[in-house]
Amino acid sequence: MVPPALLDRIASLGRDLGRLFGAPRPGDTDPRQTEEWLLAAEAARQDGRHEEAVDLYRQVLRRRSADPTALRGLRESAVVAGRLQDAVDAQQRVLALAAATERAGEAELLASLHHERARAELDHDRPDVAIPHLKNALRTARNFVPAALALGDAHVLMGDPREAVRTWERALEVGVSLPILARLERAHRDEGRPTRMIALYREALARAPEDLALAVSLGRVYLELEMLDEAADQLERVEARAPDLPIVHAYLAAVFERRGDWREACAEYRRALQLGHAWDWPHRCDRCGAQAAGWQDRCATCRRWNSLRPAQP
Repeated sequence: MVPPALLDRIASLGRDLGRLFGAPRPGDTDPRQTEEWLLAAEAARQDGRHEEAVDLYRQVLRRRSADPTALRGLRESAVVAGRLQDAVDAQQRVLALAAATERAGEAELLASLHHERARAELDHDRPDVAIPHLKNALRTARNFVPAALALGDAHVLMGDPREAVRTWERALEVGVSLPILARLERAHRDEGRPTRMIALYREALARAPEDLALAVSLGRVYLELEMLDEAADQLERVEARAPDLPIVHAYLAAVFERRGDWREACAEYRRALQLGHAWDWPHRCDRCGAQAAGWQDRCATCRRWNSLRPAQP
């Protein structure tokens, strides 16, 4: 006679294998029909019939709530169909089922969906409705820069610039980001606080001393504040480390021009133009490797959000 404990163990193993290999759940009363719905949903999605696909995926999920193919298919078709809440719901379930090694990527994807919901509200001048979605995005992925930028902007639209500054400052605590620094720089400039502008970049450089994009940005701030000696010193230090960056020569040219040294200014301008995009810091998508002249919240090639990073020479 088989011991009861062994029978329990065999039953438990069977359930585990069923989950692993996608065996029908007890609620799937007609597995063959469910498979037909799933195949039909996949075909509809491939053909661009996304509304139909969403409805079919939802039918599958009523029987197989954890089916990964149906969840991911529903997410993709719902985005195209503009049914963003359906996409968010599906991705939340994908994230809950994800292995530990996959959670960061799935969380970033969920954050991007919350962000897209917020953008739709902002496009309709509803910042108050957008704010909760942006907060959800940042709760899901704290370093999601586009959501942090948009959340601060939404607070500005709501007439609360101080909360906007606090939002961007919290984002900067998570990680150094040039777009966040640029928003804070503008806020402090509007408030007439030039020393705080300088301190922002100095503090960021202390955290990331090898980041040449930050070093150039500090030189630019010195230049804009007419601190020409400090600007020249800062930019020449960067030039010594990376002599072929066009943006460095462009800013050095501006320093010489304001000093009235036209010969040096012209030489630096020529050098900048020979090297490429003079006033932009090159960025690279960390997902597909595509190049961009400056920062964008979304890669123009692979369409992933929050993937562009300053390219270091």
